[in-house]
Amino acid sequence: MVFFWVGVFVIALIVLVKGADWLIESSEKMGLALGLSPFIVGVTIVGIGTSFPELISSFVAVFEGVPEVVVANAVGSNIANILLVIGASAVIGRQLLVSKNLIDLDLPLLAATTVLFLGVLWDTQITMGESILLLLTYGIYFLYTLFAKDEHNKKDEKVKKPKLIPKDFIFLVLGIIGLVFGAKYLIDALVELSTMLNIATGVIAITAVAIGTSLPELLVSAKAALRGKSEVALGNIFGSNAFNALVVVGLPGLFSALPVDEKTFLIGVPTMAIATLLFVISGISKKIHIWEGFFFLSIYILFVAKLFQWF
Repeated sequence: MVFFWVGVFVIALIVLVKGADWLIESSEKMGLALGLSPFIVGVTIVGIGTSFPELISSFVAVFEGVPEVVVANAVGSNIANILLVIGASAVIGRQLLVSKNLIDLDLPLLAATTVLFLGVLWDTQITMGESILLLLTYGIYFLYTLFAKDEHNKKDEKVKKPKLIPKDFIFLVLGIIGLVFGAKYLIDALVELSTMLNIATGVIAITAVAIGTSLPELLVSAKAALRGKSEVALGNIFGSNAFNALVVVGLPGLFSALPVDEKTFLIGVPTMAIATLLFVISGISKKIHIWEGFFFLSIYILFVAKLFQWF
């Protein structure tokens, strides 16, 4: 029976991630066809789209009665994004160079949103009022990022509008269906496995679900690192982490109080704070070396080992 639910978990995860891919691809093309600039499409559709698996799985968790999964998923995804995704990207690309613009705007915003998120988590429960605060903060973050970067993008290149075909609409619908059903069966499998293996649902959410839902970021950043496009590899993480902390937690929090399970609070939250601090320090130096990448990966291995009490 355990193997059956492991199979369901893996298949649901694949469907969830593939659904996000189809949704992003088709909606990105539609955005360009409607005349939106590539920058606007990147900030909105692509930036938010890679975090859709986390958001949908968190909603399903709330409606299926396992609200502790929401915070564990968001915290775990943010840890995986920095330690696993950036760590692997730095190792693959041998180094990641950070531009001046990134340091001026993105790093302080990431630090500020993380500090707010940590403050909200302090009493181990997220209320509706705190959820509203997180969502309002994301609105400010989104507008500030949009208009601050727009100042540097006054010359908007004229991009040829792509022609929409029926396949684009079909993939949009399939992407949404994949996200919904993938998330539902992912959470079902998580609950069953946690009961059978006597492992807290939060522990599975902060590791397996977090890694699985961070696969889009890992693939995008690793490919970018291989091609020497550090800006893409790093920029993808900033938007994703802010969205996870403020929206992936904020929206489900409007429907239910969200508890923070013990291991997420004692191990996950401090690890997220340390990972963000290390990332900000690395960003200030404008370069993430290969040895820093290995260091990030080793911290992630230690984090997982502590969660499962391997030593």
